[in-house]
Amino acid sequence: MSANISGFEFRGNAKEWFGIWIVNLLLSILTLGIYSAWAKVRRHKYFYNNTYVEGRNFDYHATGGQILVGRLIVFGAFVIYNIILTMVPMLAPVLLLALVFVFPWLIIRAMMFNARMTSFSNVRFGFSAGYGKAFLVYLIYPILTALTAYLTFPLLDRAVKRFSIDNHSLGTAAFHFEAPLGPFYKAFFAALAWVVIVGAAVFAPLGTTVMTSFQDSFASPNPDPTAVLLFMAGFYGIFFLAFLPAVLLYHAMTRNAVYNNTALEGGHQFRSDISAGTLMWLAVTNMVAVVCSLGLLLPWAQVRMVRYLTAHTGVVLGSSLDSFVDVQGRRTSAVGDAYTDFEGIDVGLPV
Repeated sequence: MSANISGFEFRGNAKEWFGIWIVNLLLSILTLGIYSAWAKVRRHKYFYNNTYVEGRNFDYHATGGQILVGRLIVFGAFVIYNIILTMVPMLAPVLLLALVFVFPWLIIRAMMFNARMTSFSNVRFGFSAGYGKAFLVYLIYPILTALTAYLTFPLLDRAVKRFSIDNHSLGTAAFHFEAPLGPFYKAFFAALAWVVIVGAAVFAPLGTTVMTSFQDSFASPNPDPTAVLLFMAGFYGIFFLAFLPAVLLYHAMTRNAVYNNTALEGGHQFRSDISAGTLMWLAVTNMVAVVCSLGLLLPWAQVRMVRYLTAHTGVVLGSSLDSFVDVQGRRTSAVGDAYTDFEGIDVGLPV
């Protein structure tokens, strides 16, 4: 980051996070998953509280009870759905259609909850979006993308990111996203090229042999376990060597485009300069470390990745950060903050 950019900084460490993580894991297991709601709160608070910009940090305000209630509502709806299907099977198409139309509403409520439970320097984030736009972005656009054999995926991805960013705010200051389509297609074709090149170089020579052996094995009365193992090894090989790196490559290239074309009202411009190669290296070595340690190095891997991402993220401030926080703090005072605890619902969606 250059001198005129205020960089993000992560001040946590793997040792501290391991202590919280292991307790979260054990209590979640002992309570059959119930404590996972409180574990989520502790996880978010740790990473948010340790992320700073010019000495000011983020915070997470949700409680385990709020998250548990949201999950119980979703679970209850799922149970009722299955009871109705069991008693009146002919209603299946109607219920499925209803779920399709409810999905955009759930997305909005989840984003609203996550935003309003998050703050920067005691100024709450906000999210406000119309159902019609969410219906287009999360239902109509994906269908149209599928009809084009996913060649228009960059258009969909940019639309999803624009929907999320443009409807967020920090206090009363709105975010704005306006990125060209070029970087998204550049990342898309780079990821596609990776899959094709790796597939051709590594798997194409063995693919026909493995598939033939696999088919012959299952056609015989006594299937050959070796053929099955070879097929599974090929499947996981393609996933870990071709598709997973391609996803990371796409994410790295589009992340810079997203941040560098996002602004916050008041003349504040975000910046990102992560390297696709470095991100892929971190992800791969993290995965190896976690697998070889039977999961015990997961906290270390998480902190390592977050530290890299925050170190390569910043904001060019259009005015004094103290002034911005002071103004937003006055605009969203006691009355404004009071309703934030009653808006939205956590439904477990990754938004």
